[in-house]
Amino acid sequence: MSHHLSGPNLRPPSGDARLDLTDVFAFESPTTPQSTVLIMNVNSFAFDPTHGPHPHPEAVYRLNIDNDGDARADVAFSFVFSAPRDGRQTVTVFHGTDDEARSWEAAGEEVLTDVPVSFGPEPEIAETGWLRFSAGLRSDPFFADLDGIGKGFEWTGIDTMADKNVIGIVLEVPDWVLGSAPRIGVWARVCLREGDGLVSVDRGAHPSLTAYFNAEDAKDAYNRGEPADDVATYLDSWVAALRHSGDYDAEAARDRLAAVLPDILRFDRSEPAAYPNGRRLDDDVTDVRIGMVTNGRVPDDGIGPHADLLPSFPYLGSPHPTT
Repeated sequence: MSHHLSGPNLRPPSGDARLDLTDVFAFESPTTPQSTVLIMNVNSFAFDPTHGPHPHPEAVYRLNIDNDGDARADVAFSFVFSAPRDGRQTVTVFHGTDDEARSWEAAGEEVLTDVPVSFGPEPEIAETGWLRFSAGLRSDPFFADLDGIGKGFEWTGIDTMADKNVIGIVLEVPDWVLGSAPRIGVWARVCLREGDGLVSVDRGAHPSLTAYFNAEDAKDAYNRGEPADDVATYLDSWVAALRHSGDYDAEAARDRLAAVLPDILRFDRSEPAAYPNGRRLDDDVTDVRIGMVTNGRVPDDGIGPHADLLPSFPYLGSPHPTT
């Protein structure tokens, strides 16, 4: 199920929905030439019984960009949210490069300060210089028959996420901000402050990897890991999982996994986005992943993209009613 509930036993990381990274998107701006849209969605089902939809004020939410192919961040955007008060919340945005980008802290230039977070139907949009930004409660764009997946691919015809919300963190930036070469890699991370430091509680880029490939007792370690270590750490066990689920031979399994390991969403900006070259909001990644893990033996789930996507920034649909 995409990257929702990516902690052990189909629970959010650290048992806190606010910390749950659900999806990462990267695509060319449909409205601004030579610009890229980056989106990280968090807070699975956008409701924590105690805290509601508000992002965690002791967390650092981060989008990482590798622009030289070494699976390490060269550019990063970090997002730090205030403690909610009277239902309101703000977010501050940092832009880091080089060593700043590789720190889990919110390092670099503070490019936006105390931007309001939207929890109603109208998004709050902030612009400064080259950056367009929005954060708030939005309709979850992910679409899938999750009940059918849980029943061994016996499809129910019901889109589990059709009426669900997430917290969407959306950026639109000129291509040059992310690097001069057309090829970039994107992934997201959520860190929680514990004592004097940060602990990585979730990370990822490609949809549904940890759900299909990581054992329950391996998920926390995966969420703490770095993409640069993914091939050495996970290739052999994931090959075994793919051979079991799809009856691949070892060489074919390695070939299929080369598209998703390391867990970085590659985007060649000289070509239109279409997963796995970047990811648009309407890309049917569920069918792609089901086809991968079953070696094409299971038909698609018949669920299509949501009709509430916006044609312009911030692209995510208005939130569904929460009561």
